Amino acid sequence: MEARSGAEDLRRLIDAIMSLGSDLDLPVVLRRLAEAAVELVGARYGALGVLSADRTHLSSFVTVGIDDAEAERIGELPKGHGILGLLIVQPEPLRLHDLRQHPESFGFPPNHPPMRSFLGVPVLVRGEAFGNLYLTDKIDGDDFTEVDEELAVGLAAAAGVAIENARLLARARELDIAQERERIARDLHDTVIQRLFATGLSLQSAARLADQPEVVDRIQQAVDELDLTVRDVRSSIFELNPPPTSSNGLRRQLLAVGDELFDALGFSPTFRFEGPVDSGVPDALAPHVVAVVREGLANVAKHAGSPTAEVRISVGGGEVAVGLDDAGRGMGERSSGGNGIRNLTTRAAELGGTFEVADRPGGGTSVRWRVPILD
Repeated sequence: MEARSGAEDLRRLIDAIMSLGSDLDLPVVLRRLAEAAVELVGARYGALGVLSADRTHLSSFVTVGIDDAEAERIGELPKGHGILGLLIVQPEPLRLHDLRQHPESFGFPPNHPPMRSFLGVPVLVRGEAFGNLYLTDKIDGDDFTEVDEELAVGLAAAAGVAIENARLLARARELDIAQERERIARDLHDTVIQRLFATGLSLQSAARLADQPEVVDRIQQAVDELDLTVRDVRSSIFELNPPPTSSNGLRRQLLAVGDELFDALGFSPTFRFEGPVDSGVPDALAPHVVAVVREGLANVAKHAGSPTAEVRISVGGGEVAVGLDDAGRGMGERSSGGNGIRNLTTRAAELGGTFEVADRPGGGTSVRWRVPILD
């Protein structure tokens, strides 16, 4: 049944293309592309498979015509085998009378709705395959026609432009955010830190003029607090420019360890970070730092009986340093043994570093673990 006119087909194609350009958010564009394709050619089901970076399989799959409950019963989404994989290997339009009869057909998984007629077209972005449109089961019961194929190819071509525009907008937003972070970091360094530093120097000068010990002590405490604030601000400046892969960076992993051991400790440990903790620690070294902090806090939970624990991570001068102080009962008879201490000692030695543990003068235990950062 091909009662449609060429003018009507063109109008419907234009409407479908216009729907793609009404939003520049990539996930929305992909969803609208699948929906527009289904409506354009009169298909019951449609899907857009996005190729992986190496273009060997599908990394994501947007479906139309299957509701959430059906999708949950079907289970894992396709990865691009069988018929779907044909367009990955040969990115050109494909029409089939009955996809079940094709020699490459893998069949359907349990709970998958039956499908017969098939139309697939590649989606190209700047001449490279981005993904594939898969359309099945012509609603009127016929096969997909040559006109349907041309309409789907035209829509896929327009989709390539819309996808590229969405990508460019996302990159522009990321660049704007990066530039704003750099500006904030520059202002913090040039203004806030310099003023704090100057205030500290003024207080130190005032301390030399004071003749009462209590006043000198109060001034020195203020200077120490300012010094700690400067270090915290510097750490924040480093983290304003995290590397692209830092969504699960070292800082976040260490804070997660504190959350993980909250019940065992009975309190939340305090963390202090100095230097480029996320960007300055190599990927190969980060798991060791996490393991050291976990081991140290576990020792506090098991043996220290402490109401507090402070963890300090410092990155700079070609090394990573971990400090852990608690206010518990101290080392006592454990000073020469214990699996936790042996583990920390061995880990430091294997990485060419050092490990020290000692009782604190005011009570509790002080741990110092440091290793070099090797290129």
